[in-house]
Amino acid sequence: MGVESTEQVTEQVTEQVASLLGVMSENTAHTRAELMKKLSLKRRETFHANYLKPALEATFVEMTIPDKSISRLQKYRQTEKGQQLLKSE
Repeated sequence: MGVESTEQVTEQVTEQVASLLGVMSENTAHTRAELMKKLSLKRRETFHANYLKPALEATFVEMTIPDKSISRLQKYRQTEKGQQLLKSE
């Protein structure tokens, strides 16, 4: 795996995170199901691994119940950093 492969993967993740941020309304919390529907995704594993996890790790998105990551009431919202990223594009 060369440098090109690494750059390609990083760019792909960035596009997916940008897509996730793009479907989120500012100052509104969304359920996982709502976000997956807006992105036309069927597999929860794909959504989590490629969209949600990278966005959470980069602090573009935050959980409304951070102490209970698998709560059925969990929702996600853009952080200030996530909003700034959208405005800069």
